[in-house]
Amino acid sequence: MKSVLCEGVDFSYGPVEVFKDYGIVIRPGITILRGYSGSGKSTLLKLIAGYLKPGKGKISLPEPWVSPNKKFQQYGLGFVFQRLNLLPLATVRSNLDIAASLSGLPKEERKQKTHDILNELGILELANRKPSKLSGGQQQRAAIARAWIKNPSLLLLDEPTSGLDNDNTKIIQRMIQNHIHGDKICIIATHDPRLDEIGHEIIDFNIRLSA
Repeated sequence: MKSVLCEGVDFSYGPVEVFKDYGIVIRPGITILRGYSGSGKSTLLKLIAGYLKPGKGKISLPEPWVSPNKKFQQYGLGFVFQRLNLLPLATVRSNLDIAASLSGLPKEERKQKTHDILNELGILELANRKPSKLSGGQQQRAAIARAWIKNPSLLLLDEPTSGLDNDNTKIIQRMIQNHIHGDKICIIATHDPRLDEIGHEIIDFNIRLSA
């Protein structure tokens, strides 16, 4: 199987039901989950990643991962949260190096990939700065670089362009388009219509809520 498959998924935050018997197939390429805050986009990303567990149902991942687990999170997943979660006391370079080290990349490969990714995202000259010394757009690019350093088969991005200007948005769009090919899957939760142009499929969560 090359797709992400959700079958009969139920999930609630306490008494608040988010998904009931929900099913979806997400194929290789770039899928946009479009919708307003509270529509379930971020929750679906966390369910697919394995950070949340469904009350009922099943989530299947492309081989060799099969289902969300710790090994998948370490080696096969790249995730950019809305709050970014960059290590505040580490430099941008160290943030990437730590993520790459945990995924098992050798030191020399980590060094070269860090250089290449930061250069592609236009923040190579900021490699020795800590996150607090970066602008919002620079922090966003650094977080995407950290998620991509291990070349994940599944990249999940939660509002990656929220609050960013057009220049920063275009840099992120190019990064995604340049690297999502073959069997790789990128799922983007967003309410930003500027990202629609790079999506191979757009899933409208607003329609799901009103149905």
